[in-house]
Formats: sequence, C-alpha cells, structure tokens
Amino acid sequence: MRFFKGCVAALSLVVCSAVSAQVQPILVQGAMDIETSTLIQAMKNTREVTFGSWTFWKGTIDNYPVVVSRTEIGLANAAAATTLGVEQFNPRYIINQGTAGGHDPSLYRGDIVIGETSFNMGAYKMSFVEKGKGIDPAKWEHFSVTMHLREEGQQVEHSQFKGHTPLIDLAIKQTETYKKGKVVKGRIGTADQWNREVDRIDWFHETLGTSIEEMETSAAALVAEAYKVPFIGIRILSNTDQHKQDFDPQTAVDCQLFVLDYIKALIKEQAA
Repeated sequence: MRFFKGCVAALSLVVCSAVSAQVQPILVQGAMDIETSTLIQAMKNTREVTFGSWTFWKGTIDNYPVVVSRTEIGLANAAAATTLGVEQFNPRYIINQGTAGGHDPSLYRGDIVIGETSFNMGAYKMSFVEKGKGIDPAKWEHFSVTMHLREEGQQVEHSQFKGHTPLIDLAIKQTETYKKGKVVKGRIGTADQWNREVDRIDWFHETLGTSIEEMETSAAALVAEAYKVPFIGIRILSNTDQHKQDFDPQTAVDCQLFVLDYIKALIKEQAA
C-alpha cells in the first residue's frame, strides 16, 4: 500500500510539473531599463537570458510565469525582440508598455493611453516636386504597411493594428486603482521620431488621430498579429509639449506599477 501511494504521489508530481511547464507566460515589453526595472523587481525566481542583443527576464508574478523583455529603442528593435519573445517563450499575451509623448491636448503628463489601435506613423510617400520648389510635410501622404500572412497565402493591407478587445476591456477596469492621472483608450502613433514642433504634433493629431507618439508599439503589434498572439499597448505620457511638460522618468515607474496591477488582474481572470 505504501508503495502504491508513493507511486501515485510521484505520478501526480510528474503530471503537475508537466502541466506547469505547458502554461504559456505573459510577455511584457519595455524599451529601456527605466521601463522594465520595476517589473523585474516584482518578479520571483528571476532568471536572465539573452539572445543576440535582446535581453529577457523569466520569472513569476503571483505564481504565474511572466517574461519581461527589454526590447531596446525603435521599430527594428521592437520587431526583433517580439519575434524572439514569441519563438522562445510562446506567450499567451503580449503587453507592450512604457513612456510616450503627448499629442492629444486633452491629455497631460501621467495620463495613460490604452491602445485601441497603433500604426506606423513614420510611413510616408510624396508626390513629385521639381528641384527648388521646396518641402511641404503637410502634403506628405501616410501609407499602410503590407504584411504577408503566411497561413492565408495572400497580401493583407494593414493601416493599423487593433489591440485585443478583452485585454483592453480589462485594462479599462483598472482605472479606479490608478491615481496619477486619467486612463483612456486611444490611438498610438509609432515612429523613430521625437517630435517637438507643436504645429506638427497638432497635424498628426488632427490628420491621423494620434493620442500619443512613441517608438515601438506598432512594430510589436505587427509581429503579434503575424503570430496571432493577443496584444495590448499601454503607454503613459512622460512628456507633452502641448502643455510644456518635459520628460519625467517617474512616469516610467508609474506605468509599470499600473501594468503590474493589470498583470495580477489578468492572472486572476485566467485562474477563474
């Protein structure tokens, strides 16, 4: 009898370990150390791994597997880090979070934008203009990114990438716990740019509907779309020239604390 019970206990341990190993982690991204350090400190059983120039931290939050990715800055880095994150860790969800510059004049430093959509704000085409006739950025036309969806075997035009609706809905439910500003849904413009001309910022907001600008979200969203991984962008206004509010590094911490609460709520939802 003791032998039988011992075998059952050992088998249960093996089965539980196998099930645990199959749990897909939550992949959380930030471009810089100040956008990832708070999340890393909140994890337990942390282990650092690096692929090429991109670093990931594996651990747990509330006993659930979480991977924090420091993507580095810019679209190319974000796309590479997201591809590595998906291939290496097979995440259940991807959360891209961090700081951003304000475009919408109704938003202030410390406000958080939940990305209903994100898009490549830096993709433009121009009509031919003779030499010496000048430059007019207001006439530049934005164009959509074309991505080949391998499983469908056809070219699909993407003028934007939508956030995963259930993930967005859960994020909005966390608004009552955030005390540093507003939490709103909005449109994230991604480009390897840092715009500080207010008239140009207004042009982006009025023409393309941007709430904020940053340098990674839509590139990560593109890869998530290709792999069919549910995705959400969560960005805090660290600065906004609409109100002459300069960059404040504390906002990166505040965003991570919001995301940490969000992850815990997501884990509870998964358990339910």
